[in-house]
Amino acid sequence: MQKIDEVLKLEMYRKMVEIRVFELTVARLFKEGQVKGVVHLSIGQEATEVGACFALKEDDYMVGNHRSHGHNLAKGARMDRLLAEILGKSAGYNRGRAGSMNATAVEVGNLWSTAIVGANLPLAVGAGLTAKMKKTRRVTLCFFGEGASNTGAFHESLNLASIWKLPVIFLCENNLYAVSTPLNSSTSCASISDRASSYSMPGVSIDGNDVFAVYRAVYKAVEKARRGEGPSLIECRTYRWEGHYVGDPRVYRSKEEENKWKKKDPIKRFESRLIKMKICSIKEIEIIHRQVKQKMDEALRFATGAPEPSGEEVMGYLYSPSSEKVT
Repeated sequence: MQKIDEVLKLEMYRKMVEIRVFELTVARLFKEGQVKGVVHLSIGQEATEVGACFALKEDDYMVGNHRSHGHNLAKGARMDRLLAEILGKSAGYNRGRAGSMNATAVEVGNLWSTAIVGANLPLAVGAGLTAKMKKTRRVTLCFFGEGASNTGAFHESLNLASIWKLPVIFLCENNLYAVSTPLNSSTSCASISDRASSYSMPGVSIDGNDVFAVYRAVYKAVEKARRGEGPSLIECRTYRWEGHYVGDPRVYRSKEEENKWKKKDPIKRFESRLIKMKICSIKEIEIIHRQVKQKMDEALRFATGAPEPSGEEVMGYLYSPSSEKVT
């Protein structure tokens, strides 16, 4: 197991703060009418995003879902270009065409962020098959929610990945609600990880608000996959502070439940541990927050000042260029 040294711990903490500040900024911009469509935030889930992605190598792959701002950032995406994408600007990672739910920073290894629940699981299997056939030793990390574990794509993907011993890590961010449906009303098993045994792969459930626990579990699964020993299923139990989308009235859960989970804030927990381990002081924590805010302000200036896509681009990127003439 790779040691989580002081430098790595501080990098993890800074990235978690970046994701939190980024998401709060996106929420504000949406409420001001600057973001079109809908926005799904992952405030409260920063430990799963950072712990999992930091266990990967730079050239490993990641596949996200509709709640993937944090996934992109944890994998190495730039705040300014990701925000530009969410605002529909041509300087965004997908030239403003993907928006919030499909924003995909391919250059850092995110193969796709998709709004279609469960659709990313087969893609992860395809990436794993490619890595095995080409002997690249690359691993693919696939994020999905507990709702996606009830889709046919989930079961088919885990089955094939197990049969072919593919280097794929299936990571379920179990935030207890599929839109407004609680886990105990939609899922027959108490733990998503219980389903791993049906496909002859290891399954583990961990505290998704503990970045160290997530990192260690994913790192172990990554090393196993890289040795050619097949996939793993990891369930991270966490909680989204906001509703399914910004503006969701959240009438399906109580304020008491929300407050209970906010007391388990993964960033505050991490801060306490860093201070207790004497890795940094309260003053140094404050400096990190100021630096992140400055970085976010710069990203905001870049994104809001970036040009809109031109009308001439509307038909672009629909078809692959071809030198063959059609007669």
